[in-house]
Amino acid sequence: MIITLKSGINKAQVDAIQKSIKKFGLTPHVSHGAVRTIIGVIGGNDYKYKEQLEALEGVESVTPILKPYKLVSREFRKDDTVIDIKGVKLGGQQVAIIAGPCSVDTKENLLLCARAVKKSGAHFLRGGAYKPRTSPYAFQGHGETALKYLAEARKATGLPVVTEVMDTRQVDIVCKYADVLQIGARNAQNFDLLREVGLCKKPVMLKRGMANTIEEWLMSAEYIVSKGNSNVFFCERGIRSFETATRFTMDINAIPAIKHLTHLPVIIDPSHGVGVRDYIGAIALAGIAAGADGVMVEVHPKPTEALSDGPQALLPVTFDALMNDMRKVAFAVGRTI
Repeated sequence: MIITLKSGINKAQVDAIQKSIKKFGLTPHVSHGAVRTIIGVIGGNDYKYKEQLEALEGVESVTPILKPYKLVSREFRKDDTVIDIKGVKLGGQQVAIIAGPCSVDTKENLLLCARAVKKSGAHFLRGGAYKPRTSPYAFQGHGETALKYLAEARKATGLPVVTEVMDTRQVDIVCKYADVLQIGARNAQNFDLLREVGLCKKPVMLKRGMANTIEEWLMSAEYIVSKGNSNVFFCERGIRSFETATRFTMDINAIPAIKHLTHLPVIIDPSHGVGVRDYIGAIALAGIAAGADGVMVEVHPKPTEALSDGPQALLPVTFDALMNDMRKVAFAVGRTI
């Protein structure tokens, strides 16, 4: 349910209402809007307490949330959530660009890449330290060594770091080095991991599972937010279909759908979505035109040496040209990069 509080209510009154909610065995989640403060109430059979909640001092109204996902829904929050990550605002007017190698191979290559994408105007550096691979014999990432390389690249360029966490046992160490935790497609419904990152304070990028419906994707975000971490954004990276000309089928429809159903930001990952270097630029531009709050692109200074996904990595010079094109599309739809 959503409890809308009366205008002019003070902090002591809000605290008293939260205390009363907890007495019913329910969990309150406060959201301060531009005009009103609301409290999302989560718990089994919460609706049976509607009359008692309406009677609390300072409460204006109590409204049921009809969607199975509560805290991430537009019903809970009408305004777009803007996540401030080291000074970069994700979800506002600016389209955020995340760029870097699929996996961290050498420190030298990572630093070359980081400096190149920074020069072109990227806002974040991505790179995998732990890699989920279909084959157990494929490169699995350098682990903490790669995390240290990413931290060095951040120090050299000022770019916040985005990297994947695959297991609940990795959360603490990844939090130590990264600025944004990535939940990959294969872990989109790993509910223990979702709960664990929900307990930390780092922003979380939640990729769509390759066979997830949009509602399932939203419910995964609900697992994170319900544990107290509201700094979550979605990443559309394509879904599995019958088509074999590309790695996955990019669901551009998901961008406006997510923007309609949730207040949380959404970005697009054309690199994994199509898996073909020549198509990445077109899908990146389409994502911005459709309303994406950001684009994540794989870039490598020496793609032939990449230990994973080299064929889909852009050279820095190609990424620089794409940045210019993305700025034009962003400007055309009233946004900036």
